[in-house]
Amino acid sequence: MEKSFDKKLETKRLIIYLLFSFGLAWIIFLVPVLKGFKWDGSKPDMESFVGLGMLAPLAANVIARMITKEGFAMTGENSMMLGISFKSKKWMYYLFALFIPWLYTEISNALTIIVFPEAYDANLYKAFGIDKGLTYFYPVIIIISAVICSFAALGEEGGWRAYMMPKLIKLMGKKKAFILGGVIWGLWHAPLTCIGHNFGTDYPGFPYLGIAVMCVFCIIMGIILTFVTAQTGSIWPAAFLHAVNNSQPSALYFFTNQQVLNDSMPNPLIGWVFLLIPTAIIAIICLIVMLKRDCICEK
Repeated sequence: MEKSFDKKLETKRLIIYLLFSFGLAWIIFLVPVLKGFKWDGSKPDMESFVGLGMLAPLAANVIARMITKEGFAMTGENSMMLGISFKSKKWMYYLFALFIPWLYTEISNALTIIVFPEAYDANLYKAFGIDKGLTYFYPVIIIISAVICSFAALGEEGGWRAYMMPKLIKLMGKKKAFILGGVIWGLWHAPLTCIGHNFGTDYPGFPYLGIAVMCVFCIIMGIILTFVTAQTGSIWPAAFLHAVNNSQPSALYFFTNQQVLNDSMPNPLIGWVFLLIPTAIIAIICLIVMLKRDCICEK
């Protein structure tokens, strides 16, 4: 028999989760902000502190469950959603999670080249010291390595999709939950945006415009990530998708001169517009499917 829904208790649990998710991550993220650091992803220590912060949502999930005695079921209602099942063709959603970031990243780079054709260099791959044929297999290599190294992404999805989104959907319905959940997730990234992660620091309206763009992107990505979670009852495909997305697999990367592109592009945020277009189209399709079906998060 389905348990009665206690709105007050679920709200309390959600608030506790958000306090710890933001608190734990921002303790880590705010250190470089307060020290005036600027993002340099080429330094291993910079990537390491971001990876550490990405574990905060999962930790907050565990802490909230301990404080409110919610339990630690692996599957089913109010669970950690850590089970894996390929029944009822659920394996298709795992493949979707692995390859859809490749699709929208490749389309994004194609749009970039169309708008800024001067950035295209047919011989640029030689500068990487690899055979041209290997460039076409590069995305697959990235996808495999991203899945193997998806621990940090699991840290985020173990909180946002496994805990926050099911509760937001129960409290306010899918449409409002996707918007609010995306904004919350985007604001969680704010300290990173302030040091130039993703967008850099050289754009009008820094860092507020960057934070706003991140919120929009997180709304869009949140829909897709919730979709694969809802269709499988597991956060693993969301973790894989998140990891592959962060790795940005693309064959066109080897034919796009980033220096020329940076010189041609008047605002670095324009590049994100090219990414938002194909990603938003995919998110709309996922949203339509979810609105027509019962979301597992509501069961």
